[in-house]
Amino acid sequence: MKGVVIINAYPNGKKFYRQGERIANALTKIGIPTDVLKNGEVCASVQANGEIRNNVCDKYDFAVYLDKDKYLGKMLEISGLRLFNSATSVEICDDKMLTYLALSKSGLPLVESIPAPLCYTKNAVANEEFLKSVAEKLGFPMVVKKSYGSFGKGVQLVHGMAELIKTAQEFMFEPHFYQKYVSQSAGKDIRVIVIGGKAIAAMQRVAQKGEFRSNIELGGMGEKVELSAEYRLVAEKAAKEIGLGYCGVDLLITQDGPVICEVNSNAFFEGIEQVTGVDIAQKYAEYIFEMVKNND
Repeated sequence: MKGVVIINAYPNGKKFYRQGERIANALTKIGIPTDVLKNGEVCASVQANGEIRNNVCDKYDFAVYLDKDKYLGKMLEISGLRLFNSATSVEICDDKMLTYLALSKSGLPLVESIPAPLCYTKNAVANEEFLKSVAEKLGFPMVVKKSYGSFGKGVQLVHGMAELIKTAQEFMFEPHFYQKYVSQSAGKDIRVIVIGGKAIAAMQRVAQKGEFRSNIELGGMGEKVELSAEYRLVAEKAAKEIGLGYCGVDLLITQDGPVICEVNSNAFFEGIEQVTGVDIAQKYAEYIFEMVKNND
């Protein structure tokens, strides 16, 4: 048995390499030799007859897919390579609005969200009537999010119509949406790592002064927390609904209980490992080993 970890072709920092290497080393230690490849080192193509060819399926039994490239992921799965996580699950999590749609019938608590109309017309101007209806529904302050993005990028807090119109114009040609601001959880949330349907580690993240986003990459600080049964259940059910063997679920904290903010299929684990002492790379490797061994 042999595995491969696939990371993005253009890693934005050393932590991308470290994440892949940690998982590969953990798998190797439990008896599964595992390589790390960049997306660009995987050559996949659709032939004229429709056949999909690539240079990895004959070499590896599975791939830990740490990229968000939906095309390569689907091509590898069609060729018969098993991915952790599946290409569909990664695609759902990569698009934050798709994540909400995937969870919409789950009964799980979500943040009220309104997608912006997609725009393909050069020099288009933001529709103020639409934005007024959004403001009436969600109120101010309001969160505006790009559908694609990590580490808190492409997320803005707007406080009035002028700022909303300006932000809508800036985001015009990228998929984005509008969310109700959950003031009770201002500047803080809980990140839960779920592996194999079980929450194995959790930390509360608190934003630095003057910042409403709690991301560690933006200066947020993390501390270990013990999950209540309610928070644990919500995180685990969110992972199950999207079909994720591994993920990070971000929960907002309210007096009525947890509210799902985001679900991350390729959540980085260095920060939460340091805070909790849980060896997440090892836990993930053990899960993969059991799944592949039992062909689950």
